Amino acid sequence: MDRIEEIRKKIGVCDDIIIKQLVDRMECIQEIIAYKKQNGIPILQPEQEKKQENNLKQKLGDNAFEEEILNIFKYIVKNSRKIQAKALFDYNIFLIGFMGAGKSTVAKELKRQLEMNYVEMDQLIVEKQGMSISEIFAEYGEVYFRNLESNTLIELQKRKQTIVSCGGGVVVREDNKDHMRKHGRVVLLTATPETVYNRVKDSTERPILNDNMNVEFIANLQEKRRTMYETAADVVVPTDGKTPDEICREIVEKLTQLDIATSAVNV
Repeated sequence: MDRIEEIRKKIGVCDDIIIKQLVDRMECIQEIIAYKKQNGIPILQPEQEKKQENNLKQKLGDNAFEEEILNIFKYIVKNSRKIQAKALFDYNIFLIGFMGAGKSTVAKELKRQLEMNYVEMDQLIVEKQGMSISEIFAEYGEVYFRNLESNTLIELQKRKQTIVSCGGGVVVREDNKDHMRKHGRVVLLTATPETVYNRVKDSTERPILNDNMNVEFIANLQEKRRTMYETAADVVVPTDGKTPDEICREIVEKLTQLDIATSAVNV
């Protein structure tokens, strides 16, 4: 039994060392983020994560605990992203744009890259109502649905550091812009009518486009909402011909630049 206690004490010493080194590592992450912001270096550099992983594999060689150690480091990297997000964005990020602009896809990728919380606004409404968006429109009408959107945005103000993928018509109401900006930044994702059509043409969950699934109708509706979108947005990111990764990098870059500019004005 004495031998077990001796080993447990050695484990305790190892734990103390690990904690100290993890704290040092996390402080280094904060320093890197600050340096990148000051010098205009891209914040997201996934290629660096891959390089670190390859270096770690080389260091481990044929270590008997290679798989376990690699798994631990994956979790360390995951939490490093959280530290980056906390250092960059202490607010919610609202993704707005016409249906088919890529909000849901980009929100999921942004969540993966930043390890922030993520919610799909329409999905919150569906879960709360126990009905699909199409069913809500059919039974209660658009005004009722817009009320649900506004109430959901008010509830989301209680959250922090959350990526919110908004419904395409969230900007129809002026108050919704204020709800989003109270605790967040608003990112407008844009796409051409042709791109939107190609992305949504097979969907049955677009009530506004029922019996109007064509490029001309989409273009006209986009134009009607264009000013609403643009006046609501803090930054604008076109999505045509870009991968989700490229779009996310651009979002982070533009939001960071905006925050730096805002801080400079407020100094």
